[in-house]
Amino acid sequence: MINLLLLGVVLLAVGGCACVLWAERGGPRWVRRVATVTLAASELVRRSEKRRRRRERRSMTRTTNGRD
Repeated sequence: MINLLLLGVVLLAVGGCACVLWAERGGPRWVRRVATVTLAASELVRRSEKRRRRRERRSMTRTTNGRD
C-alpha cells in the first residue's frame, strides 16, 4: 500500500516537472497553472528545509557551547 502511495507521489512530481518544462515553451493554460502550483510547492519545501537546517545549526551551537 505504501509503495503505491510513493509511486503516486513520484508520478505527480514527474508530471509537475514536465508541465513546468512545457509551460516554458508556451503550453496551454492548464499546463501553466499546474506549473505554477508545482513551482509554489517546491518553494515551500525549499523554505521549510532552510528553516530546519537553521534550527539544527542553532541547536548544535548551543550544545557545543555548553549552554544545554
